[in-house]
Amino acid sequence: MVSDPARQVRELLYGQLLSRALQAFAVLGVADELGDVVKSLDVLAERVGARPEPLRRLLRALAAFEVLVEPEPDHFGLAVLGHALRSDAPGSALPTALLATGEVGQAWDQLLETVRSGRPGFERAFGTSFFGYLELKPGLRTMFDRSQESGLRAELPDILRAVDLADGTVVDVGGGDGALLAGVLSAAPGLRGVLVDRQDAVAAARRRFEAADMAHRCEARIGDFFGPWPEGAEIYLLRHVLHDWEDERCAALLRGGRRVMAPGSRLLVVEFAHARRGESGPDARTAALMDLYMLSLFDGGRERTIAELVGLLDAAGLMVDSIAPLPTGAVVINARKG
Repeated sequence: MVSDPARQVRELLYGQLLSRALQAFAVLGVADELGDVVKSLDVLAERVGARPEPLRRLLRALAAFEVLVEPEPDHFGLAVLGHALRSDAPGSALPTALLATGEVGQAWDQLLETVRSGRPGFERAFGTSFFGYLELKPGLRTMFDRSQESGLRAELPDILRAVDLADGTVVDVGGGDGALLAGVLSAAPGLRGVLVDRQDAVAAARRRFEAADMAHRCEARIGDFFGPWPEGAEIYLLRHVLHDWEDERCAALLRGGRRVMAPGSRLLVVEFAHARRGESGPDARTAALMDLYMLSLFDGGRERTIAELVGLLDAAGLMVDSIAPLPTGAVVINARKG
């Protein structure tokens, strides 16, 4: 039982200040500046370009939320959460924090008007679709891809178990800069890969494949989610793609995929699973916030329950064989041509 509901609501409202504090911390680069050592306030202020007194208040606020430690007065080091904001941290949260400081955060600020009008906040703020805007802003595209990659480290082992293939071809539809496909191919040297995405993403993917010395067995093609996919591959991947689109567009995407799948082909879908009515807990909260994220960015995009995802696949003629939870709160659905 909540002893003081009004206080709890106020703390939820003040969460916006905590988000802004984390964003300021990220932009200033404090986590990288601290690394594994404790530094004095004056040294930090000089190094990150801030005034000591307001910086002290920012750092002490974040220490209250276990992002930092202050082992002696005006000396600060990183706590476990703070290390997650270092640029060199595995699965770093830094790209997500930096996204929130710019255009994505401005889309979130439009949430009230999005609820009133139904129009995505991003379109209200910038007059174009999110993916169309990314094509014009390579820096934002890179940051978006890095944010997408941040959860991949935790998801990849379970995705590899679902792939369960030693040789053949894997097609990653909407694969961004190639992080997922490169991870799959690195774990299975007998596989070949094809990535399909927009031109700006394909250029980044080709650079990744070249750097990883796997360009000889991995091709990046300019294409569309809804255009013809490469035919006859053993496995097709859709990671966090369906939540960008309304049901009708998802149905068209999946039907198009089914048409090119061979009888033994499999489709692996990775999505956050929206909680059923009445469910709560960390995974439910993650999916709920991601749903508002989709509402802010995409026209019709949303998170779905497992039943809704299975329904989309079934309507497209795809039969679900298994569903496995992922550490990020998402699930991987293994489907085949029915």
